[in-house]
Amino acid sequence: MSSTEERADAPYDVLVVGGAGVDTVVRVDTLPVPYADSYGVPPIREWAGHTGTGVALGCAALGLATGFLDLIGDDPQGELVRRRLAESGVQFDPLMSPHGTRRAVNLVDAQGRRTSFYDGRDPQLDLRMPPDHYLPHLRRARHVHLSIMHFARFLFDDIEELGVPVSTDLHDWDGLDGHHREFALRADLVFLSASGAGERLADVMRRIIADGRAEAVIATAGAGGAYVLAREGGGSLRHVPAAAPPAPVVDSNGAGDAFACGFLYGRLVGLDLEDCTRLGAAAGAYACTGEGTHTTLIDEAGLAAALAEDGPAGGADQGLRENAQEGRAGGPAAVRS
Repeated sequence: MSSTEERADAPYDVLVVGGAGVDTVVRVDTLPVPYADSYGVPPIREWAGHTGTGVALGCAALGLATGFLDLIGDDPQGELVRRRLAESGVQFDPLMSPHGTRRAVNLVDAQGRRTSFYDGRDPQLDLRMPPDHYLPHLRRARHVHLSIMHFARFLFDDIEELGVPVSTDLHDWDGLDGHHREFALRADLVFLSASGAGERLADVMRRIIADGRAEAVIATAGAGGAYVLAREGGGSLRHVPAAAPPAPVVDSNGAGDAFACGFLYGRLVGLDLEDCTRLGAAAGAYACTGEGTHTTLIDEAGLAAALAEDGPAGGADQGLRENAQEGRAGGPAAVRS
């Protein structure tokens, strides 16, 4: 069997579904931008971006065997995404969408904060991914991460039947919008941003646990750290402090996706929820130190170094150092059968 054939049949540590697109990044002095007829800005740049791309790239950078499925356009933006993923070693198997590749325009200020104008492109009701396309990939996956694209919700039944653990990111869900609810209630691990629910955050997290199947809900709060609620935790939220960025913050685009990657890495090597969250915090902080979307991605050695500086609990940094020193190209031995 050729190396290409072996790779095509090899298992994925993580299979990402949905969420490819392109970010156009505009640097501004401050947010919100005061009204004016025009502004002069630094060079405007485009990057392969959006949440699914970020999770796929971040997992691959951590040495995890990563697959990615989505619907994108046969257009220059789709080619930008395909090229970036191919360079990273992600196995990307897209179908063509007649609506084109998703876009976003992100305004990023001098402190690295951003406001995103998202063009999802997908009419919510007409796009589906055929089972004969996604089922062979699901059968190879040890973990699936579903982006909250409408078509992705139709994979839940098959994922559940196959017994594959699944995560999702609800982003800035307010706990009310119906589009997110099925993802919130059918995933085993649920990520979300604390900004969406505001003062109702704890209630929203508890409702996800009470009404759904999640083992844990993880809310990210930027420089405020993260909050973890476990099904077995007695209903109390645990706070995990933010990690210190290793360099000045330049751009926060993709920090939440990087957080998810660090967390999933920890999960796959058998760490507890708190250590997984601390890995996520380290990966998210690292992602903020480079310009552009998904351009500054932490690797295994970087995670180990970040945890060592932070004074890790449970000896997690030792296991990470061992993984990094082994230098495997297919992910941690702990997730290999």
